[in-house]
Amino acid sequence: MIENQIINKAIDFIFAHIDEDLSVERIAEFSGYSKFYLSRLFKAETGESIYSFIKRCKIEQSAWRLKVEKKRSITEIGGDYGYSASNYATLFRDYFEESPAEFRKRIVEESVVHPFFHGTKKTLETFEECCKKITVENLPDFFVLYERRKGNYHNLQHDWCDFMKHYKDFVTPKTIFIERTINDPSITNPDECLYEVCMTVDKNDKRLEVQKTAATGITSKAGTLSMPNTMILEGGKFAVYHYKGYPQRIYSAIQSFFCSWLTKTGNKVDNRSGFDVYRKIDDETLYMELDICIPIV
Repeated sequence: MIENQIINKAIDFIFAHIDEDLSVERIAEFSGYSKFYLSRLFKAETGESIYSFIKRCKIEQSAWRLKVEKKRSITEIGGDYGYSASNYATLFRDYFEESPAEFRKRIVEESVVHPFFHGTKKTLETFEECCKKITVENLPDFFVLYERRKGNYHNLQHDWCDFMKHYKDFVTPKTIFIERTINDPSITNPDECLYEVCMTVDKNDKRLEVQKTAATGITSKAGTLSMPNTMILEGGKFAVYHYKGYPQRIYSAIQSFFCSWLTKTGNKVDNRSGFDVYRKIDDETLYMELDICIPIV
């Protein structure tokens, strides 16, 4: 788990400005710490240098857009992340060992044969099937308490159990449980995916204040009391896939959303975060209903 609030705020800043020219100096200035201190702390907490993290996020996010925004040119997508056409091609090949064009040709098939794609019939839903499950909605902002992790999405069930134990006192009848999976495991190494388990909370809850931390009983790795991490998941216009089924089929539903619906509609995805809103879970059967929300312009 990435517990340090300084690093989590730095990561939030990187996500919010991923399409801009980001430097270690700029992130350190935002964080209020020297670049040397922040760099040491970031590497210790995430296992990556700030520079490597930014580079990886930019190239992997651009790759995801190559996958889902088929109507946009490679040059245009690379330009969204500040790359010239030649620089983008070089950096992309260095990272993925193939050109952007080669990647774009094979990534849908790669997504379908991925180990996360369960079921004997490994086919995507058709565009028409997806349309029956997808609506375009304006969602509100969500103020959430969260835990951020780096690892494999297979750990999510265990992570949710731990999260609920830690923060059970914050749960009310109005609580909404939200999951934000930052990476597409058909693009990112499945063991290096970033994700967050979240729950909505009242931003005026006094237990979220620094001076009231002792009331939460939450401890950091160092054994000291720590304030829960909070953030705002920005609302706005989203395409929402209304999923009904079991956990093992969520990946295939998401890939159908990406590869059948997004690619054919030509919608442009913006830099807000996508997330999943849990609407119903049966603890015994694990049947669930959730809204898979992707921000679109």
